[in-house]
Amino acid sequence: MDSTANKGLKKDLSFLDLTMTSLGGIIGSGWLFGSLYAAQIAGPSSIISWIIGGIAVLLIGLVYAELGAMLPESGSIARYPHYTHGHLTSFIMGWAAWIAYSSVPAVEAEGVMQYASHWLPFLWNSKTNLLTGGGLFIAALLMLAFFLINYYGVRYFARVNTTVTIVKFIMPTATIIIFLFAGLHWGNLSHFGGFAPAGSSGILVAIATSGVIFSYLGFRQAVDLAGEAKNPQRDVPRALVISILIGLVLYVLLQLIFTVGVAPSALAKGWTNLSFNAPFAELAASLNLGWFAILLYADAILSPAGTGNVYMASTTRVLYALANNGYFPKFLTKVDQRTGIPRGALIVAFVLGLVFLLPFPSWQSLVGLVSSATVFTYIIGPVSLSVLRKTIPNATRPYRLAGSSVIAPVAFIIGSLIVYWTGWKIDSKLLIALLIGVALYAIFSVAMPNEIERPTKKTILSGIWMIVYLIVLLVMTYLGSSTLGEKSNFIKYPWDMLVVIILSLLFYYWGVASGHHTDTVDEALEAVDIERETGAADGSSLTL
Repeated sequence: MDSTANKGLKKDLSFLDLTMTSLGGIIGSGWLFGSLYAAQIAGPSSIISWIIGGIAVLLIGLVYAELGAMLPESGSIARYPHYTHGHLTSFIMGWAAWIAYSSVPAVEAEGVMQYASHWLPFLWNSKTNLLTGGGLFIAALLMLAFFLINYYGVRYFARVNTTVTIVKFIMPTATIIIFLFAGLHWGNLSHFGGFAPAGSSGILVAIATSGVIFSYLGFRQAVDLAGEAKNPQRDVPRALVISILIGLVLYVLLQLIFTVGVAPSALAKGWTNLSFNAPFAELAASLNLGWFAILLYADAILSPAGTGNVYMASTTRVLYALANNGYFPKFLTKVDQRTGIPRGALIVAFVLGLVFLLPFPSWQSLVGLVSSATVFTYIIGPVSLSVLRKTIPNATRPYRLAGSSVIAPVAFIIGSLIVYWTGWKIDSKLLIALLIGVALYAIFSVAMPNEIERPTKKTILSGIWMIVYLIVLLVMTYLGSSTLGEKSNFIKYPWDMLVVIILSLLFYYWGVASGHHTDTVDEALEAVDIERETGAADGSSLTL
């Protein structure tokens, strides 16, 4: 394992680049489709879903602001638990991140195809709501473009992404302003089943499955690329918080104008049966804004494509970090000296993305899986933060999260609840896939000792809490309320949520107690200190 995880990477990313990377991850296909799917589940109360989702992600983001400033690492989601719990816990989190990240370029490419079918009908089958063979082929070519942009180095990637994100931000902002001056139907907020036709459970389910959480998930891209930042101690926390706040305001306003922009005639059968193939573009046309609909169709190609490009970069860094930890083959750690890109990891990320195009040929079919897998990886942040506060209390923390003793467990609970709200249909597949990953790691660490580092007894003991947590969460999604999409309805709503909250607290404190001081965290801190002293980072204190 390489203890200096950022070795060979180019430190070319500025504060603007980091902010645009996170914001570019947030503003993707979610703004084009999320408002429709959230409204189908929760009606007008989907506005509340976006507010709750944004606040939840902000709390989690604050945790990563401290971690990202203290230990700026590329592919950090696989590194932080390695520093606090060792092999087993870190592998589970890295495996989950790999599942989530590698599929997002495919999700975004499919979103592009769905909107592009307005001009090229052969891309999309409107009867089945699936991509056609031609659509899958063009989506694969788009993913090849993501690969090539990343192939030529992080500086080239940053230039393309920053430019694209600025344009991406203009269109949803213009949509809000222009729609507000159109003939909106404010009665939609109270008619057709009332403000919350599906009750409070609809609000919660919409957060997890409609694209709400999925749309916010890009915030952590600045952390995933922190090892390539010019001044990560100062810039990573600011980029995280600013991008989340911008996303929150933008998505809440988009949901509002979508809700009141729908013609009452389209709601005759209720919100559940509301149907659009290209939501905002078709809505613009219905409001006699045909000229703006054309612009929306054009932007609908750019926005998801930009996000897919960002996630291709993040997937590469996660694979690189997993290999640095000793969990994946060593060739994934090799960095091209000229570009500073781990090209082996990039090639694998591209191939994995193509695989995800095949079994999930529609946008919404992947959103729940991606959201659940990604949020699951977030729960380790609060635990790792608390362990590092305990094991290295005197380490330099350019940004120190105030009230972490409260925010950390709350963030852990929020992550657990969002995964739970995703429902049995998706969670059962995800949680079983994670357990299979653990079994595969055990097998390959024995079969390939020169490539895969074996877990020690200490790291296995430190990871038992995570295995039990996975099993208990799987059982809860089986026993929980069918109101939230769980299996048996044995524990009724909302008591099932109370059980999940209590269990989450128990596992949070068990996880913190299982953490320990590792040699690798000392090596990482020493590397950060060297970078700071040589001018790679100034280590200045930060207040948010």
